Amino acid sequence: MTTISPQFRTALRKLYFARFAFALVWAALLFLASGVGGPLLTVLLVVYPLADAVAVFWQLRSEGPAQASRVPEVVNVVLSVVAAVALGWVSTVSIAAVLTVWGIWAITSGIVQLVTALLRRGVGGQVPLIVSGAISVLAGSAFIAQSFQGASSAAGVGGYAILGGILFLVAALRLRTRTA
Repeated sequence: MTTISPQFRTALRKLYFARFAFALVWAALLFLASGVGGPLLTVLLVVYPLADAVAVFWQLRSEGPAQASRVPEVVNVVLSVVAAVALGWVSTVSIAAVLTVWGIWAITSGIVQLVTALLRRGVGGQVPLIVSGAISVLAGSAFIAQSFQGASSAAGVGGYAILGGILFLVAALRLRTRTA
């Protein structure tokens, strides 16, 4: 099991709270833009995976000297940047294409999140992130299935973001009780 410094635990807690707040605001904006489409939807679709990449990168930098493998986190950053680029492109093609790319990203990043949380289970607050990773894999599969059924809205990814945000909130609260 991995042990971490109290400073890193506090940094993680703050990051998880920030990820929760970001997910709620982003989802609200997405719900408003999903019916309209166009450039605003494209920007929102690109921003979410980029924010994920930034959060994971910030986490890597906050950790200090590596106590565990950082490969899953680095893979997550790369996958998120690739997803942002792909979403920017496919958002001009169709909602079905958006859901396919989002689904692939949700599956791959969910697997990475699951592996990372399992490796960090000694840190505390990781059970919600294990659940989140598993849910991402399932949700990603559902998004891909929706893309083949002629979906006309990307609003479902907003619900996905809210659920992920709630799980980050639970993780932050669990870290808070563990540090007290």
